[in-house]
Amino acid sequence: MKVSTESIRELRSRTSAGMLECNKALLQAGGDVEKAVEVLRRRGLSVAQKKKERVTTEGIIEAYIHHTGKIGTLVELNCESDFVAHTDEFRQLARDIAMQIAATSPQFITIEEIPEKEEFDPQTACLVNQPFIREPTRSVQEIIDQTIAKVGENIKVSRFTRFEIGHY
Repeated sequence: MKVSTESIRELRSRTSAGMLECNKALLQAGGDVEKAVEVLRRRGLSVAQKKKERVTTEGIIEAYIHHTGKIGTLVELNCESDFVAHTDEFRQLARDIAMQIAATSPQFITIEEIPEKEEFDPQTACLVNQPFIREPTRSVQEIIDQTIAKVGENIKVSRFTRFEIGHY
C-alpha cells in the first residue's frame, strides 16, 4: 500500500512527528489519518515510559501572568539536557503548563503527593491528571509524554506556584 503525500502532510501537521514516522503510522493504520494519530500517540507513550526513570537536572522556569494581571504562575520544568531545554517544543510545553496552572489551580503535581488521610479528586487536584485546557480529551501527562517522544528526553514538572490577588 502506498500512502499519499497529502495524508503524510496532514498527519505531520497534526502531530509534529517526522515524515518517516507518519508514513509508518499511516501504513499501520491502513491510510486512515485518525487511526494513525492514535498509533503515534501509543508509540509516544511507550517511548515516554522507557525514559521515565532518567534523571532530569536541566530545564527552565516559566512564568505566566493572566491578561487581567490578577493571576500569575511559576513552573519549573526539567529535562535531561540544556539543549532540549532551549527547544521550541520544550518552551511551549512549559508555557502551556504554566497557563494550565493559572486556569485550573491544581494543588499537587502527581497523585503520590496527596497526603494519605486527605480526600481529593485526583483529576482536579493533580496537575498531570487534569484534562489539558487546550485539548480536553487528553491529560496534561499525555501532553508531556507526547513532548518526551518528540524531544527524546525525560521531562518532569518539579514544582509550581500560583498567585492570585486576594487569595492566600
